[in-house]
Amino acid sequence: MTLDGFIRVKYRVNEEKVEVLREILSELGIDCARTIEERVDLQFDALKNLHDNLRDDELFIKLVIANSLVSYQLSGKGEDWWWEFSRHFSENPPGGSIAEAYSRFLPNSRTNRRLVAGKVRRLQKLEPSLERLSINDLKEYYFSGMERLRDELVRTLGSKKNAKTIVFAVKMFGYAGRIAFGEFVPYPMTIEIPDDMRISAYTKRFTSEPPVSFWSRVAKETGIPPLHIDSILWPVLGGKEEVLRRLRKHRSKADLVLELKNL
Repeated sequence: MTLDGFIRVKYRVNEEKVEVLREILSELGIDCARTIEERVDLQFDALKNLHDNLRDDELFIKLVIANSLVSYQLSGKGEDWWWEFSRHFSENPPGGSIAEAYSRFLPNSRTNRRLVAGKVRRLQKLEPSLERLSINDLKEYYFSGMERLRDELVRTLGSKKNAKTIVFAVKMFGYAGRIAFGEFVPYPMTIEIPDDMRISAYTKRFTSEPPVSFWSRVAKETGIPPLHIDSILWPVLGGKEEVLRRLRKHRSKADLVLELKNL
């Protein structure tokens, strides 16, 4: 081991702000995250719409996984993209290859028309693994194996465990499982927060520590898994007026969530 291996990196930390952050998150808890996910997040509504129209739990969940993995470099807002996805596949359910369906869908998309060729190749790589999964396999992943789903996606796509699209795919799979199987299963502590630009900028208010390790530590201290912390922070950082309006309907927690914006 080199000398650097023995040196512990010292990050800048605003301890006062971090303590307030921990207190607010601890008071909000997983129940608040679930409320935001199911009653504020427009993406959850988009998935419910698709599920109601498809009436095929297996295809529904597989489409959600696939869509998550091409939800990057968008040409519109994320919420608008997920509603476009929902409406398109409600009217045009793929009868065969999901990758082929996307090769027709993405070039004409309003909100996800960048890097189409690379996204389709990604789905072609994923498709054999998706095809092998039965509804019982998906149910097992949901109730006792979200980490195993993440690891399978990592192996299939050659990605890192904390790659943004990988952990986002697990989050959206959790939404889909909740809708299809009718039960709420909290995300595992071991699946990290998606490290996007908004999370990265917000983290710098508290510390110079890398976002993934900082929020994993906050998760353990508050008892809220990182993906649920992501849900609590999302309305604060997203800024979409419709989301804030929906959040304010839940008065008991809305003010506390919005306090996070001012830290």
